[in-house]
Amino acid sequence: MEVFGLSAPFGQTRTRVLVLLSLLGSSYPRELSRLLQQPLSVVQKALAGLEREAMVAAQTVGRTRVFRVNPRYFARTELTAFLTRLADVDKDLQARAATVRRRPRRTGKPL
Repeated sequence: MEVFGLSAPFGQTRTRVLVLLSLLGSSYPRELSRLLQQPLSVVQKALAGLEREAMVAAQTVGRTRVFRVNPRYFARTELTAFLTRLADVDKDLQARAATVRRRPRRTGKPL
């Protein structure tokens, strides 16, 4: 079910980026772009706006900026509860987030 057309208080792309960040914990723009099936520039623009409003925080790891929901955001607990409720409805986005591999594969293990 596509809930983001009806309930997208931050804008459709920004809301989906926030939901995906809450599901993944942290991510970088290219990964978010791939999972959301949106152009990279659109995701980067959404992240820039969310960072300007202090809803997400970025950290540089090597040459990559990694984003997450800002732990110092004044309404963080309410925001994460809201994002969890939105994520419960979008099973497709949950399935795409579940495909993300967060640890390296053991050497020699077959694909």
